[in-house]
Amino acid sequence: MRYQLNSVPGVAEVASVGGTVQQYQIDIDPNRLRSYGLPLGTVVRAVMASNSNVGGNVVSQNGSWSIVRGLGLIGNLDDLRNIVVASHNGTPVFVKDLGTVQIGDAFRTASLVKNSSEAVGGVIVARTGENTKDVIDRVKEKIREIEPGLPAGVHIVAFYDRSELIEATVGTLRHALIEEIILVTLAHVIFLMHFRSILVVTLPLPLAVLCSFLLMHYTRVTSNVMSLAGIAIAIGVLVDAGIVVTENAFRHLEGVDTRDRGKVLETVLRATKLVGRPTFFRWPL
Repeated sequence: MRYQLNSVPGVAEVASVGGTVQQYQIDIDPNRLRSYGLPLGTVVRAVMASNSNVGGNVVSQNGSWSIVRGLGLIGNLDDLRNIVVASHNGTPVFVKDLGTVQIGDAFRTASLVKNSSEAVGGVIVARTGENTKDVIDRVKEKIREIEPGLPAGVHIVAFYDRSELIEATVGTLRHALIEEIILVTLAHVIFLMHFRSILVVTLPLPLAVLCSFLLMHYTRVTSNVMSLAGIAIAIGVLVDAGIVVTENAFRHLEGVDTRDRGKVLETVLRATKLVGRPTFFRWPL
């Protein structure tokens, strides 16, 4: 399944974890080698030579070329047992004459345990710059295509699904944004009873988030848990700044003729400058 999952667009690597790797094993008897006068290297070279494809030339016949090649791949234990290693007094010496041939497991360096049971797993790594959520969705679709062809009793179970973390993080950002808008609206309705001031404070919240994602998109900066958490924290700072500026402007407008638009603008500007330093942390250079 690793090769099929590796063909999914956006997947960089599929690393296998756990399980055993099947291999042919030849257990050579040293006493038999000594009786035939053969070194161990001769057996190794004979097995390697019998387990390789050999390319030949071409045969021209009736105006067409036929490619000649030798197929020497080992297909079963009998093929391995019947490999000729050498000749002793005119009699061929086979691998089966020098030891036992069996199927075993390769040397293991790690194992994967899930719910106290051993399992076979794989770690799918996405390419740099790819949308992780889209890659995960494509991998899930590929798994649904693979599952009908699996042996009976074999299932693919997600060990760690990163999409759950992504959805939870986006949900936290969405919840923070909606919660702040509702709380700010209620605070203005209860304490100020002024509709236009609600728009002044609430509109910058979704617009700031939108501008942040637009800048990240055009500068090719991918969003992650840290960036989304930073945006969620920034929403609280925006709310505080908006409330402070609006409330201070209302306090300074007390006793001012609101029909004089020039006087209102001057008063709002003076009130905003008064709280500008704490809301923006410092004046720009």
